[in-house]
Amino acid sequence: QLQLVESGGGLVQPGGSLRLSCAASLFTLEDYAIAWFRQPPGKEREGVSCISSSGDNTDYADFVKGRFIISRDNAMNTVYLQMNSLEPEDTAVYYCASARGDLCLGYAMSGYDLWGWGTQVTVSS
Repeated sequence: QLQLVESGGGLVQPGGSLRLSCAASLFTLEDYAIAWFRQPPGKEREGVSCISSSGDNTDYADFVKGRFIISRDNAMNTVYLQMNSLEPEDTAVYYCASARGDLCLGYAMSGYDLWGWGTQVTVSS
């Protein structure tokens, strides 16, 4: 079964860091742009960051610019999200999703056709 699997979430104190991973099963990530989304408690899912298939182009939501870094290792079939200077407002379930093409074209959910189950990130003292 084709799937994406997120890992790396957990509980961290404000100001701390986490690195999330998104691994693909039974398909090759290298042909697709990959995005991270998050869904805070009681709120809608929102786009966080995206990376093109080659890794040459990245995009970040304003609320994570300068704090989060997206990267990919196509040899490992994995995309990463390094999250630094975490804030309580970053608490959410984080999802990765594969785009329908190789470029990042925004965060409309209709543009992504395979989603992971999510990993919980909790930022609290």
